[in-house]
Amino acid sequence: MSKPEERKNAINLRKKGHSYREILQRVPVSKSTLSLWLRGGGLSRRQRQRLTLKKVAAARRGAQAQRNKRLKTTKEIKDMAKNEIAAVKIDAQTFWMMGIMLYWAEGAKEKAHAPSVGVKFSNSDPLMVRFFQKWLVGVCKIPGNRLKYELYVHESSRSRLQLIRRYWADILGIAEAELNRIYFKKNKVRTKRRNVGMDYYGLIRVVVAKSAALNRKIAGWIEGITEVVAG
Repeated sequence: MSKPEERKNAINLRKKGHSYREILQRVPVSKSTLSLWLRGGGLSRRQRQRLTLKKVAAARRGAQAQRNKRLKTTKEIKDMAKNEIAAVKIDAQTFWMMGIMLYWAEGAKEKAHAPSVGVKFSNSDPLMVRFFQKWLVGVCKIPGNRLKYELYVHESSRSRLQLIRRYWADILGIAEAELNRIYFKKNKVRTKRRNVGMDYYGLIRVVVAKSAALNRKIAGWIEGITEVVAG
């Protein structure tokens, strides 16, 4: 194909809404030459729309490829970490210490203005809540009938309440009827919260009935740990 024919072909392809990359795949010239040939050649609205849609589609493919790569890398790291944990023996003493540290971070503590606070643990992470529940039963020997559960959800999720209750009941291994203490939080008109939509299941508070003494005992364990670490 002669240069004039290549130029004509390139211009026709451009008028059909083809991108520079698409044209260069069919017209073997340098990009600078193609740019010179197509200079001043305006595109119709429909042609511009086609190119815009192609750019959007290409950007989405790129984003999806990056996401897939990130997911693959994340899985590899997590699998490696799980294998490291599998090689560690988590005995009763280790389990005991893990629960103490967890309560130190997320549990309710006694204060001067509230001297008789019972054990209360609040979180939205299902794995963390389930772990602490098992710790109370396994380490502190708390019978199931002394464990109470409070559910906190935003007003905007009221229509999903049945689904949310079923979700937490499955996580905790309890009957839905045990999740009868439900508190609705008012929604702000503007919020930066990310935990919204179908992935939002609110927050669970695990409460141990008549447990002020246990709370003080856990506080003593925490103080003992800090004294040992501080030397």
